Amino acid sequence: MSLSQTLVLKFLDTLTSTICRIDDAQIAKVPARGPLILITNHVNVLEIPVLHSRLQPRPISGFFAAKRLESAWMRWLLNTLNGIPVQRDKLDRTALRQAISRIRAGDTFVIAPEGTRNAGGRLGTGKPGVVLLAQQSGAPIQPIVHWGDKHWQRNLRRLRRTPFHIAVGRPFRLDTGGKRVDRRMRLEILDEIMVQMAALLPPEYRGVYANRIAANPKYLQFLESAV
Repeated sequence: MSLSQTLVLKFLDTLTSTICRIDDAQIAKVPARGPLILITNHVNVLEIPVLHSRLQPRPISGFFAAKRLESAWMRWLLNTLNGIPVQRDKLDRTALRQAISRIRAGDTFVIAPEGTRNAGGRLGTGKPGVVLLAQQSGAPIQPIVHWGDKHWQRNLRRLRRTPFHIAVGRPFRLDTGGKRVDRRMRLEILDEIMVQMAALLPPEYRGVYANRIAANPKYLQFLESAV
């Protein structure tokens, strides 16, 4: 880890600990080394520094919106944190190839399958990029979700710390039984993946997957450990 990374991560750890009361005990369930795909819900910008700093010393990578490169400060910060720019309005195959390379090299890759921030902390519909990432990298997937932080800006203005809860689920691999994965199957797999995230959240945050928690997955093979 470079000096710049060490300093940035220490700053983020201190800053987020000041703003939030972080319940991060379950992060110990995440393996110390990859390759691994961590799927998370996307509520606001706060989860990025919280998760990134708390997952250290694991080698972490993740996507960020390419438009952030317009800011020299953000470009430096995201490059320092091993981010990969992605075009959100299309399937960005260049970004996908970079992510697969990072995962195969042993990175823990953090991705929000929703692709954008959800409304009021409620889980939104996932996008199939995470399925392609898992298929082509061969890495296991592990859900890590969070809640409680949707009002952190309002709390900060009132000088109140915000509760930030983290839950980690069981890792799994995709198992299609040797069948060719077409668009229909890809969407079925995506739904099963998203349900695993929803099941970790309190009922009021499960969003569009709230009524599917009891569904038995056909395409997920659960593991004792992700490595």
